[in-house]
Amino acid sequence: MREEEVMEGITSILQKKNGVELQKLEAFIPHLTLPLILSILSCKPLLSDPATLLSFFRWLQTRAPPPLRSSPDPVVALLPALLSRRKFSDAKSVLLSFISSDRRHALHSVLLRSLSKPVLDTSLAAYVHAQQPHLGFQLFQKMKRLRFAPNLLTCNTLLNALVRSPSSHSTLLASQVFRDALSLGIKPNTNTFNIMIYGHCSENKFDDALALMNRMGEFTCFPDNVTYNTILDALCRKGQLTKVRDVLQEMKNAGLVPNRNTYNILVHGYCRLKWMKEAAEVIHLMTRDGMLPDIWTYNTMVRGLCDEGNIDEAIRVRDEMESLKLVPDVVTYNTLVDGCFACRGSAEGFRLVEEMKAKGVEMNVVTHNIMVKWFCKEGKIDEASNAVVRMVESGVSPDRFTYNTMINGYCKAGKLAEAFRMMDEMGRKGLKPDIFTLNTILHTLCMEKKLEEAYELTVKAGKRGYILDEVTYGTLIMGYFKGEQRDKALKLWDEMKERGIAPSVVTYNTLIRGLCLSGKTDQGVDKLNELLEKGLVPDEATCNIIIYGYCWEGMVEKAFQFHNKMVGNSFKPDIFTRNILLRGLCREGMLEKAFKLFNSWISKENPVDVVTYNTLISSLCKEGRLEEAFDLMTEMEGKKLEPDWYTYNAIVNALTHAGRTEEAEKFMSKLLETGQDVKTRDTSQEHDASGDIMYSEQISDLCTQGKYKEAMKLFQESEQKRVSLNKYTYIKLMDGFLKRRKSISKVAQPN
Repeated sequence: MREEEVMEGITSILQKKNGVELQKLEAFIPHLTLPLILSILSCKPLLSDPATLLSFFRWLQTRAPPPLRSSPDPVVALLPALLSRRKFSDAKSVLLSFISSDRRHALHSVLLRSLSKPVLDTSLAAYVHAQQPHLGFQLFQKMKRLRFAPNLLTCNTLLNALVRSPSSHSTLLASQVFRDALSLGIKPNTNTFNIMIYGHCSENKFDDALALMNRMGEFTCFPDNVTYNTILDALCRKGQLTKVRDVLQEMKNAGLVPNRNTYNILVHGYCRLKWMKEAAEVIHLMTRDGMLPDIWTYNTMVRGLCDEGNIDEAIRVRDEMESLKLVPDVVTYNTLVDGCFACRGSAEGFRLVEEMKAKGVEMNVVTHNIMVKWFCKEGKIDEASNAVVRMVESGVSPDRFTYNTMINGYCKAGKLAEAFRMMDEMGRKGLKPDIFTLNTILHTLCMEKKLEEAYELTVKAGKRGYILDEVTYGTLIMGYFKGEQRDKALKLWDEMKERGIAPSVVTYNTLIRGLCLSGKTDQGVDKLNELLEKGLVPDEATCNIIIYGYCWEGMVEKAFQFHNKMVGNSFKPDIFTRNILLRGLCREGMLEKAFKLFNSWISKENPVDVVTYNTLISSLCKEGRLEEAFDLMTEMEGKKLEPDWYTYNAIVNALTHAGRTEEAEKFMSKLLETGQDVKTRDTSQEHDASGDIMYSEQISDLCTQGKYKEAMKLFQESEQKRVSLNKYTYIKLMDGFLKRRKSISKVAQPN
């Protein structure tokens, strides 16, 4: 059959007045060619009937041979007919359907040659809808070169997708789109600004966010509650409460009334800083303004109280919820269960789990993960594994958090073989390793003092598409300080800030601790001042680190001066603070001052613990004041503080030194009765060393060469032969696994 006959036959069927009978087209399938299809889709008599053309196209997508179905040209040929008749929804549907299976981006390549504004605008929106904003960005660039201005909705959709994309440079691209849109004459609205402000806030670029808000007036736009709430939320998340107050006041000055979301953001911010009194005051203000707290507000309070260790008050808040007819949900119970495990032990936690079941609150993956996390934290890795089995049996699938927790648990237990098996299982379940997985391996390398390999892992991870975060840098900085490589730690700190990663109080604490322990406490204080200048609020750990640093350097007077200054700035000393100061005095031979300080704590009923007494007993023993040490030990027991190995050891050594051998032997017998000197010999290193060197070296070499499949075959062979590989081999396998999974994901999801 000649091409003209096929063309005439198909068009005549499509032009039937009484409806198209698509089954009659079946006879023409063997004669279909791409030029013929394009001719039909651009046939003038059919252009006025886009519904018929759309029916024909959809028939082609199911009945035409695969090479014709996978060609993007028919899609591009159909779009003008649909768009000229304002069939925007149909056009977008056609694009989305094709994009979903277009792994090689063939359609995108053809569209980049298009000169039609409607086609480019609709295609841009389709790629954003398909969660491929970076391809949409390229179409926007094409439109910019042609001086085509997308409509505002398309532009806002692209901006929103870019700022929420996980890519490290998406907000940079969004800023470029924003500037280009203005140059094309697009007039932004408040939503446009809110999207861009969200992008800057998500990267902790608060100055840029505030500067953009101040520009809104140039375009007759005005900040709304969403604008202010976005900035307030970001500032609260970073603990910049000073700036929060300023922005809140500015919001009120603009005539805007804080809504429930505003109040919830403030409650969340105060709770994160453990400023529970201030959080409660916000809830009071909320109620006074006629805005009843919702379940989110109460759940935030419960979380804050649990984080502070105040479980009784958290349960009271839960009861208050119920009295207000707010039903505690799975989030409420998960928070309480997590808090009980952390502060009260397992019995109370499991009791709450049973209570939630009895009240019909169904356990979710988070509930199971809390129990898995607790077992891992307690070093009960086998019980954690059993908890995962029970989780699966109950119909709940382990998620990435479950696997990461188990991997972390196995790494901490030194069971790197099991950690790698978990990673492998995670991959087989379709769960891609994420930055947490990477940080877990990084932490293991740092603990093993393999700092070069750790740094190399971060370099390779960055090239593979992982977005290195604050934890990544904090872990490596900690590793360098522990490895006495202060200069490298400080260089990494500068690199982190150059990349626009804003350090939180936790990372500042890591840096300050490293400086203090390396004899640079004054530099640590400089970093504390920098932290304060950024509007961050130091916690007890920050102050304790610096006090410890001064005591470590023998500058006890400076430690007390700093302590007194920080107390004046609302610092609340805890038992760790007191023990650090006491030890500092004792180390410098100021025992009388130490006792004076200790007695002042006792008179004020400040808590003391075994460490407090041990510090004083040890110092008394060193000075040969054994009778006073015995008195203190008796006082200690009277407070129901059990003497430990350190207590007995100090006294036994002092008695032996004084020639009171018989008494020393009696104390040694007492020590043996406690069982505290019985130590199990760690055979992990010996077991590790007995691993088959040949297998370990071959697998490591294959991983280094990128031959991951061959390495896996050899690994499976070693498993069958029950050969024990060394720790470093498992680390290499994990590194190879991360590399391979990332490359697979790039093939599967090329955007």
